[in-house]
Amino acid sequence: MARKFFVGGNWKCNGTAEEVKKIVNTLNEAQVPSQDVVEVVVSPPYVFLPMVKSILRPDFHVAAQNCWVKKGGAFTGEVSAEMLVNLDIPWVILGHSERRALLNESNEFVGDKVAYALAQGLKVIACVGETLEQREAGSTMDVVAAQTKAIADRVSNWSNVVIAYEPVWAIGTGKVASPAQAQEVHDELRKWLAKNVSADVAATTRIIYGGSVNGGNCKELGGQADVDGFLVGGASLKPEFIDIIKAAEVKKSA
Repeated sequence: MARKFFVGGNWKCNGTAEEVKKIVNTLNEAQVPSQDVVEVVVSPPYVFLPMVKSILRPDFHVAAQNCWVKKGGAFTGEVSAEMLVNLDIPWVILGHSERRALLNESNEFVGDKVAYALAQGLKVIACVGETLEQREAGSTMDVVAAQTKAIADRVSNWSNVVIAYEPVWAIGTGKVASPAQAQEVHDELRKWLAKNVSADVAATTRIIYGGSVNGGNCKELGGQADVDGFLVGGASLKPEFIDIIKAAEVKKSA
C-alpha cells in the first residue's frame, strides 16, 4: 500500500482571529489534489482550534500543537488529550523541537505523551530531529533513533502515527536539509523501524520532513523516495502553503 502524502501546517504561536480567518479563507478557496492523493492538517494555536475547525473545508483537518501527558486535573495551563477528543480535534503535534529545547521535554516525556494521546484516540505527528552540534558531531542517527525508541518502547500500534523529521538547525533558519540529506535520514529511520519495530510499520508509517520547507524547494524534497510529505512552519501562514500541498503530485506521477 502506497503511503499517502501528508502535509501539515504548524502555525505555532501566531495569529489574531482576523488573520486566522484570512488564512482559512485562502485554504478554502484553493485548488489542491484530492484527499486520495494528499492528507492536509493545519495546526492553529489552541484558542483558535474551534473556530478553525468550524470554518475549514471538510477535506482538511486540524491538529493541536501539544497536549498534556496524562488525564487532566490540577495542571494549570495545560490542555488534555480528552479535551481535544471532546472538541473532535483529530490530530496533535507532540515533541516539537521548540518544546524539547525551550521547555526541556525529554525523549521519555514525549514518548509518554504520544502513548497517552494515542490511547485517547488522537492521531499523532511525532517530531524528531538533531541540533547542528549533533549533526556536526556525526550523531544524527543516534539522536533520532533515541527519540524514536522512546516512542517505540511505549507504542504498539503505529497506524495513527506520522513521524516528522525536523533537523533543528533547519527550523526557521532558512537553512534546509538538502534533498539527499533528508532522504538519507528518512531512509535510516525507516531501516531503524524495520529492525526495531517491524517491517510492516517501516513500510507503512509516513515520515515527513520539516525545516524551512517552502514553495521553491518542496517538489524536489517531496520527490525523494522516503519523504512522505512535510510539516511546514512559517510558510503555512502564507499562500505558498498551497504550492506545498500541490507537491503531493510528484508522488502520484512518480
